[in-house]
Amino acid sequence: MTSTVHTAESLVDRARGLRDIVMAEAAESERLRTLSPRVVEAMWDSGLMTAFNPAVAGGAEPSFAEMIETWIEMAWQDGSFGWVGIANLPSSFAAACYLPDTGFAEVFTAHDNRVTMGGQFFPNGQGAAVPGGYRLTGAWNFGSGIGHSQYVAAGFLPMDGTEMRWAGEGVPDMRVAILPREQVSFDDGWFVQGLKGTGSYDYSVTDVFVPEERTFALFTRSPLRGTSPATRMGLMPVTAAGHASWALGVAKSMLDDVEELAATKVRMSDMASLASRPTFQKGLAHHVAAWRAARLLVLDAFGAAEAHVAAGQELTPMLRADMRAAAVYATDVSRQCAEWAHLVAGTSAIREGSRLERAFRDMYTGTQHAFISEKVAIDAASIRLGLIDDQFGL
Repeated sequence: MTSTVHTAESLVDRARGLRDIVMAEAAESERLRTLSPRVVEAMWDSGLMTAFNPAVAGGAEPSFAEMIETWIEMAWQDGSFGWVGIANLPSSFAAACYLPDTGFAEVFTAHDNRVTMGGQFFPNGQGAAVPGGYRLTGAWNFGSGIGHSQYVAAGFLPMDGTEMRWAGEGVPDMRVAILPREQVSFDDGWFVQGLKGTGSYDYSVTDVFVPEERTFALFTRSPLRGTSPATRMGLMPVTAAGHASWALGVAKSMLDDVEELAATKVRMSDMASLASRPTFQKGLAHHVAAWRAARLLVLDAFGAAEAHVAAGQELTPMLRADMRAAAVYATDVSRQCAEWAHLVAGTSAIREGSRLERAFRDMYTGTQHAFISEKVAIDAASIRLGLIDDQFGL
């Protein structure tokens, strides 16, 4: 099997090596409404596309700290590039870890691990149970990263006749199907405010047979491949780390760009440079400190859970709640940093196609995602307060 991961350099260094390509192609990706072919190929050449996979699927099995810093770097370069990073990489990670052996061989081994995957894991489909698998019908929105994906993930509810399956008391059985691209119908309606280059198309299938071995349980934490703690923590923590890291990366790009701009930026009514104004100095100090604190919280929350699992312990509801709450907090702080940077940059931030303008649009699009909504923070707090024992969606 071919491994595309270059172990001589860290994953962050590999991502950083793509800065020139990604930044040069950002406008083209927006025009295409999906990552440009040049950027996609660079992800393969750098080893990023399979980097988070288990080793048997060409990956490096990175720690959460490595994943977080890599995603921050990718989102710093361009919001769409970073968003595809938190879509494609966790999708292939989950499929490579949790697909049964026959399905893994069909999807990964048969393609020498050169597999790009994206899609929507929320169960917007129904799978009628039939011998050997399911007849899948459904429609999914915002399939991020599927513009260039060979396989598409689709969450669904298994159905026995007209009856829904249950995984536990009050908890429906939820599974993920991995579909070859040619079996999927795409609705290219991705005309949006931000994250334009992510190819987040809507898609659907009607009565498509999916063999059991090309499905896995959405909330499983029992890997069939891989030895890193992340494989035993499931898809939810990896996805949460991705959302937090993405927001932090976009916010950092805006803070860095405003700091660079400040030496020369003047306003018509005040010819003093932005950098010389005490109000700007205080604001910059505050928002950089807030950003650093949010990053450290994310590293701490995910690192603590990872260490717990690495020691052979079960991932507790409290640890899961802490990770999700940290992701929500980091997103909120990042949005505040972006708003401040956009405001102090003045007209420099409204020029169409500039990094500041694009990052601002991306931030206010990406932070609409339900995965880092206030409902998540409420669920996490309810566990901390002892109001509920667990929330399976965390």
